[in-house]
Amino acid sequence: MLDATLSALSDPTRRAIVGYLRNEDLSVGQVVEKFELTQSAISRHLDVLENAHLIERRRVGQRRVCSLSAAPLRELSDWLESYREFWRGSFERLDRTVARKRRR
Repeated sequence: MLDATLSALSDPTRRAIVGYLRNEDLSVGQVVEKFELTQSAISRHLDVLENAHLIERRRVGQRRVCSLSAAPLRELSDWLESYREFWRGSFERLDRTVARKRRR
């Protein structure tokens, strides 16, 4: 699922859609209003996000409402956390090296 998540989020429009859905559920029409793209183009972006399980679409009356799904983002966050630990360790080693060189 991580590959699908990263692939879906590689597009700036899809990242923006995810950002809007972070704050609230939106109808497809409301998503379309936020961009200067056709409804057809936005629907294709929503399809990619839905296929990656990043969003869910459901019917509410005559509207299709989109909401953000947490599971793929949690998996991505967990994966990135291992790299945060790597960078923390790298910066700590760099700090020690700089401190040793300053003492000389």
